[in-house]
This record gives sequence, structure tokens and C-alpha cells, in this order.
Amino acid sequence: MLNVLKTVRDKLDQIGAEPAPLFYEAKRIFETRPEEQPYALLNDCESKRQNRYGVKIDLLDLSAGALPEGRSMYINENPAVGENPNRYKQHGFHFTADNCIGCHACEAACSEKNGNPAHISFRSVGYVEGGTFPDYKRMNISMACNHCDDPVCLKGCPTRAYTKHAEYGAVLQDPDTCFGCGYCTWVCPYNAPQLDPIQGQVSKCNMCVDRLEEGLKPACVSACLGNALNFGVIENTPDNREQILTQIPGFPDPSITQPNIRFQQTKTMPNEVTRTDSMPVKYHKGEDGQFRSVVDQKQGKAISWNFKRLSSRENPLVIFTLATQAVMGAFAMVFLAPFIGLESVATIESSVMFIPMLAVFMAIQMGVLVLSTLHLGKPLRFYRGFNNLKYSPLSREALGVAMFFAGMAGYTFFKFVNIFLDWTIVEIFAQLAGGFAVVSGLVGLWFMHKIYRIKARPFWNHWQVITSFFGTQFSLGAVLLALFLVPVALVNEANVGVLVSVLAVMAFAGLAAEAVGLYGHARYLNTENGEGAASHYVQSTTFGKTYRLRNGLLGAGLVLALGVAVLPLTTLASVTAMVLLGAMSVTALLIGRALFYVLVIPTTMPGAFFWKNKGFEEHARDIGLANMPQVGVVPHLH
Repeated sequence: MLNVLKTVRDKLDQIGAEPAPLFYEAKRIFETRPEEQPYALLNDCESKRQNRYGVKIDLLDLSAGALPEGRSMYINENPAVGENPNRYKQHGFHFTADNCIGCHACEAACSEKNGNPAHISFRSVGYVEGGTFPDYKRMNISMACNHCDDPVCLKGCPTRAYTKHAEYGAVLQDPDTCFGCGYCTWVCPYNAPQLDPIQGQVSKCNMCVDRLEEGLKPACVSACLGNALNFGVIENTPDNREQILTQIPGFPDPSITQPNIRFQQTKTMPNEVTRTDSMPVKYHKGEDGQFRSVVDQKQGKAISWNFKRLSSRENPLVIFTLATQAVMGAFAMVFLAPFIGLESVATIESSVMFIPMLAVFMAIQMGVLVLSTLHLGKPLRFYRGFNNLKYSPLSREALGVAMFFAGMAGYTFFKFVNIFLDWTIVEIFAQLAGGFAVVSGLVGLWFMHKIYRIKARPFWNHWQVITSFFGTQFSLGAVLLALFLVPVALVNEANVGVLVSVLAVMAFAGLAAEAVGLYGHARYLNTENGEGAASHYVQSTTFGKTYRLRNGLLGAGLVLALGVAVLPLTTLASVTAMVLLGAMSVTALLIGRALFYVLVIPTTMPGAFFWKNKGFEEHARDIGLANMPQVGVVPHLH
């Protein structure tokens, strides 16, 4: 290809034409050294047809011949094409744990090549260790993006910033397309995508495709001092290696994404190894020889409140999810009340408070929608959230919520117009818009729950999420309705007891769904191991008193709601009970939703004592060490 470009350039020179700058730039995609060492060169001669997951290694076969031979990747707008005969075959890393000395040269080379700041590292080295003196052992693990066969980051990203290329099988991400939601960092089990809270966008390992085009291995491989890292066509066993394993201690379940990395680890390790970071997880060797994560009670069994730690950078999502579910539930009840015979609720339509109530619903929904966009690293790019409707639950949720808001706005508009016109056609349009809003709200809530059904975050990956989200529709929806319906009933001297009973039934249904889900979740986690059980351990200890407070408020709310629903109460008693029920419900659900975000422990790679260690990051922020940029810890800006 380079010879062809030279010939074209020479012909242009002969006829006196001004050659395009790209022809000169295309000489080299990556500047190579005059004498590259053999260990830095790609040298695969043969490859298998399929990997161990049954996926074809020849990626042109997968694309049914749609990609022509010699297609340029336009790296840095350079049209040159590499001459590697294995260019269209899936490549991957090989890590020999026996050889890694933990020098972090791979990290440094990667960051230097990509110009990463101190708080971002596409490749990181972590450790697991175990045993007793004198037979105490440590195993180092170097990990970057594994360019998986089933890249969950690609499917999850709402902006379609990810692409899996036929060239080398690289999963590449475009930071300029990303709007900084960070969802890819949730779904990836390997902590490969890196969210920069300062830049407000994600970036990750790009397999050094510019080096591959020049026949060179990635920078991290070339820099490895201990000959621990290697790279080539996947399933090929590197020289002087005897194993191509899919797992080593500390590596998440490969079935989640089918990662393109292979391992060698011949040195024996203790049957139980621990992480050096603060994660309450360790790894136990099973009868099949595989290490699996189990709970490590690093924090002891002391039970605490830790109210301050309930606050996290996901606070906007706590407010967004609770408020959206409350508005959806309240609107659905108002719209459906005339059709299901709830006259005590339906009478609000004839009140002067009807349109103002709908306007407040819209204002709340608009406010939390704006809050959710401000949570993005690049808020002005929010419209890109609809780009991946084919795969991303985040895109589908955004569309569902947007359609709900549009339907609610249409219903409000036509109801307002009908006050003055009283036309049948306008009422028909109002009903159609309201029905559209209710259906869209259900669709939006379904995909809102799907966002959190993530294999890489076992604490979330349970049916409790759907009972919680749909239950909140009823419980907080009833509280929101009570703010408008009860004052109207008091002013109109209507039967407040009947209205409060209806709202109490609605709240009871929501709280019961929440309680059933939480009971099933706790029962499941008590019999499980791994990161999900570790989250439950933290919930029962670090936040133990807060957890019990939430459960107590939930139980008391259920009893109170049931009592209000079945007992004949005076007007004063009904109103008082509804106020108490509302306060209990809001407090319990607010604590519960904050715990939902704070407790989750991902199935990520082990960190080091300082690096990739959440405990150290919090300590650095507390004592001011984070103010030194070289420490690699930044404030919670996202």
C-alpha cells in the first residue's frame, strides 16, 4: 500500500500537480523507531478458524464480505492501510501472571502514548495475595480493554460512541460522540471505559491500532519489562508459553462478554486470596480449580448509620427516578379514575385545581429531566441519548419518558382548551394523548428497570428492581395525588375519608411491592456469594442502622396504609394519617433509593493499595491529598 501511494505521488510530481497532503502523511500512521526489537513486532503466522466461544476469528467472514480488503481505518484522517496479513482477524492480549513483577511500566507506556492525565489510566495493575509466612504469595494482574466478542459497552452506550471494527476486532470509542453518561463504565466488568469527570466524557484503550497498522504490538506490550504481556491473533499460544486460559484469580466471569484475553498462570496460589484494595471481596478456589469471588468482611461486623455516605454523585438519578415514577403513577391514576369507577379521584377533573395540578406534574417532570441532563458530562449533547434505540436500554428509557411527557403535555393542553370550547373532538384528542402518556410511561419504566439489570453489577441484577420501580409509581404517586386531592376535598366538604382510603390502598400496593422485592432480594443475597453478597454485607454493617430504619419505616407504612384503608376514620384522623403515611413513604423510599446506588459493587478487576482503590480515593479527598493532581484523585464532578 505504501508503494502504491509513493507511485501516485511520483506521477503527480511528474505532471506538476500539487499532491494532497494526505499522500505525504500516509507514509506512516505511527512513527516507528529505526530498529524495533523483535518482541515489539506482530509475528503471527497461523490462526484457528474459531475461538473457544464458537465465534469466527476471521472477521470478514462475520461481515459476510461486506468489508473490502484494504479498507482504511482513517486513523488521524490518514488513509493508509496496514499490510498485516491478519488485519481482519480478531486479536487479543495474552497475560502471563507468572512473569508480572508489578512495575507498572505497561500503565506508564499506555498513558504516555495516549496523553492521559494522572487520574485516567486505560491499563492498570492490581494485585491479589494470600497464604501465610513463609509461603505468602502475591499475583499481579495487568488489565485494559479486552475488545470482547460481545461488547456490552457497545450495546449499552446510548450515543453509539462504540464500534467493533473488523480490523483486528478492536472495540473503539469516540470521545467526541460521547456525552458522559458513564453507563458503559457500569456495564463493563473490567473497568475498561474511563469516565473523566473533568472533561465530562469517556475514553478507553484503542488496542493501539495505529501501531498495529505498522506491524507493531501495542505500547503496553512493548514496554513490559517482565515479558508478561503479549499480543496477537486470539487463541494463538505465544512463544515460550504453554497455557491460554480464560480465567485467573480476580478475573470476572468471561461468559459476560466473551473477552479477547488469554492467561497463563502455572505457579500455585493459596486456596483463598484477598484483594489489596478496600473492596470487601476475596477469591476462593472451588473444586473445579477456578477462583470465584466471596465476601471478605474487611470492615468487621460493626453496625453504623453513615448518613453522610448516602450522598453520592448519583444523587440526580435518585431524584430523577423517584420523581418520574411518582408523576407517572399520579397521572395514570387521574387519567384512569373515570374508567375504573374511582369517583373520589375523578372529581378532581371538575375542580379549578385540575389544570394547575397537571401543570405541577409537568413542571416536576421537566425539572427532573433537566436534572438528569445536568448529570451528564456534556449536558448540551443530551439529544444524542436517542442514538442507540436498537440496543441501549438507556436510549429506550429516554424515549419512553420523553413520550410520556409529550402525552401528558398534550392531555393538559387539550383539557385546558376544552374548558373554553367544550368540543367532543377536543376531548377525544385529550383522551388519546392521555392514553398515549400512560402506555409510554409503562414502557419508559420497563426500560428504566432494564438499565440496572447488569451482569457486571450483581446487586442490581435482580427482579427486585422492577418491583421497586413499579411500586414507587403507586406509593409516591398516592402521596403526590394527596397533596392536591385532599385540600380540594376539604374545601368542597367532600367525603375525605373515602378519598384517603383509596389513596391508602394505592400506597399500600406500592409499599407491598417494594417490601416483597426487598425480602426476595435479601433472601437471595444471603444465600449467594460474590459481589452481590458483598454489597449486602456493606448494607448490613456500614449502613446497618440506616438499613434497619428504612425497613422499619416501610413496615410501619404498610401497617398504617392498611389501617387507613379498612378502618372508619374521622376527617381529622384521615388527614393526619395521610400526612404520616406520606412522610414515612418518602423517607423510606429516599433512603432505599440512595442505598441502591451507594451499595453496588461491580465485578471489576482488583486494584492496588493506592491506585484504583475507592477507599484510598475517599481518604485522599478527606485529608486534602486529592488537591495534588499527581495523586490521580479528582473531586466528584460528574
